[in-house]
Amino acid sequence: MLIDSHCHLDFPELKGELDAVLDRARAAGVGLMVSISTRVRQFNELRALVDAYDNVFCSVGTHPHNAAEEPDIMVEELVELARHPKVVAIGEAGLDYHYDHSPRDVQKKSFRSHIAASRETGLPLVIHARDADADIARMLEEETRKGAFPFVLHCFTSGAELARTGLALGGYLSFSGVITFKNAEALRDIALAVPSDRLLVETDAPYLAPEPLRGKTNEPAFVVHTAARLAALRGLRETEMARTTTENFFRLFKKVPRSSLKAPQSAA
Repeated sequence: MLIDSHCHLDFPELKGELDAVLDRARAAGVGLMVSISTRVRQFNELRALVDAYDNVFCSVGTHPHNAAEEPDIMVEELVELARHPKVVAIGEAGLDYHYDHSPRDVQKKSFRSHIAASRETGLPLVIHARDADADIARMLEEETRKGAFPFVLHCFTSGAELARTGLALGGYLSFSGVITFKNAEALRDIALAVPSDRLLVETDAPYLAPEPLRGKTNEPAFVVHTAARLAALRGLRETEMARTTTENFFRLFKKVPRSSLKAPQSAA
């Protein structure tokens, strides 16, 4: 069984046919999903969605794109919302200097608040990093000196130096369909060097569908293609990759009960 550790089931591209999306995931061997929060002020909608499905969990947080929309999110609010049994992570938060949808100082302040919430709750911080490697690395080092916190660098597309820093600080790296793209040789080199106990897979659906489905609306079922590419890259059987990434998921996302992992539906 595979786990999609990062998707956005509440986004319009997937929410309209969610039952079918989840059925296809189960049929493909994807038994559990984490739907990631991007706006705390819309958390009630996400919470209602995950409450409706036994094998879907969520995070709570403000994406760096939206940090300027939600500059008043306090650590205490994140901690309180994270008490809900289906909330298993903080974020996604971080820095995005590619689009700069929010001022960088606002992104940094929000990032530090989410780090503090992760440290207080013990829940893993889901980190978004794009074109901000140096600042992400520096802030992770600074904040770890204040007290360690669990984290994953999600949809990893950054450079080798941030990968080394994240791993040295105890973090995990999660790879999406980008790993299958023809021009992703440098990323595949990084993925090959990640210790087997720090590796996760995700879709980031509805975005970044992997080859051979690139250009389609991504969905959790497609994580099998990412896992297969990683398995081939590392010389493993696909079942071994599924077992490894699933064990890693439960080690990092400690709040998720193993009993929530749903087996594939048998053929009629």
